[in-house]
Amino acid sequence: MSHAMSHQVFARAQKLMPGGVNSPARAFGAVGGEPVVFRRGEGAYLWDVDGNRYIDYIGSWGPMILGHTHPAVVEAICQAAHDGTSFGAPTEGENELAELIIEAVPSVEQVRLVNSGTEATMSAIRLARGFTGRDGIIKFAGNYHGHVDCLLVAAGSSAATLAVPNSPGVSRGSSQDTLILPYNDVTAAEQAFAQHGSRLAAVIVEPVAGNMGTVPATTEFLQALRDLTKAHGTLLIYDEVMSGFRVAYGGAQSLGGPLPDLTTLGKIVGGGLPIGAYGGRTDIMQHVLPAGKVFQAGTLSGNPLATRAGIATLRLLRDTRPYPQLERLSARLADGLMAAAARANVPHSVGRVGSMLTLFFQAQPVTNWETASQCNTRQFARFFWGMIERGIYFPCSQFEALFVSAAHTEADIDATISAAAHALRLGASA
Repeated sequence: MSHAMSHQVFARAQKLMPGGVNSPARAFGAVGGEPVVFRRGEGAYLWDVDGNRYIDYIGSWGPMILGHTHPAVVEAICQAAHDGTSFGAPTEGENELAELIIEAVPSVEQVRLVNSGTEATMSAIRLARGFTGRDGIIKFAGNYHGHVDCLLVAAGSSAATLAVPNSPGVSRGSSQDTLILPYNDVTAAEQAFAQHGSRLAAVIVEPVAGNMGTVPATTEFLQALRDLTKAHGTLLIYDEVMSGFRVAYGGAQSLGGPLPDLTTLGKIVGGGLPIGAYGGRTDIMQHVLPAGKVFQAGTLSGNPLATRAGIATLRLLRDTRPYPQLERLSARLADGLMAAAARANVPHSVGRVGSMLTLFFQAQPVTNWETASQCNTRQFARFFWGMIERGIYFPCSQFEALFVSAAHTEADIDATISAAAHALRLGASA
């Protein structure tokens, strides 16, 4: 498989943009080599600038649950563009998308549209601080909430460690009120609240983590967080930017278990266009300007193209309910990957919730960042390139989830499993 044109385009990009990319996950830093440059997508497939076709399991890192260029979504975007791309004023589309979100997500009574998942989490944290009058935040190692300064921090070794920024340019001051805890660890959460509960504004958590691979929170863990936050007057925030409308129509919170006070969304709610949202109880959301005093604004928030694309996507998900099909295909893929790894004598485990899944290159189940970080990343890199050469586009990091779409077929899944069997055998012997 030739990538000559990709190489030329990327070489040019490196002169124009830092690292040649506009987001670091695209740079293939975790697997080596140069990224593939794509030209178009359709359904479950992508074509690169060299004309190679791939079965796509990235789906723009989650939004393309219906597949690429779904006719209804494309039509909605074209109509919106014809009517006007931005007004900086209210539109009917904002109301309709908000209604769809509120009807679907159990914890959301009011919602505010923003431009990205990062904006959503940043705004939810500010709202929690304004609502409670406190500064402290708890997040969990291995949970990614966008590049917000106070959340872009690494964990220490103790149960509750004052956070240390893990990116240059993030000041200690911006992260000094953030505590990092191990994911799925009830005891650590209890200890943190015993010591810091009176100053904690919010706990933010992914009910299904996707940036240490697919790792679900246990029901016991989420219930403990709900009980602790209620007891201490702290808000519980679910980051469902990735899992919202992905693992179920109403997000992970609709599958059972305790509900949060606030929820952040993105990706699927924009149908592939830039969008984010945060919402929750009305008494909390009424603290956002202009109803309240917590400032948050955005020139392009509720952009007509993004809202129309989101409306078309959520309507289709609501009306066609592809989730049983996604479950069947994803289970078939997970079982096939595990069987292929077993035949190749490759230590492995799989994390999966609905159509999010990860093949981990280690034998023990992954429940948190500590166990995830023990994966054989060199073996994963060999596997990744083996899949690329066989026309399968998987995440370019061991610590990212792959996504099955409603456009995938059983034939796509079986072709992927066959490619994986060859790539795993070769990778194991390398």
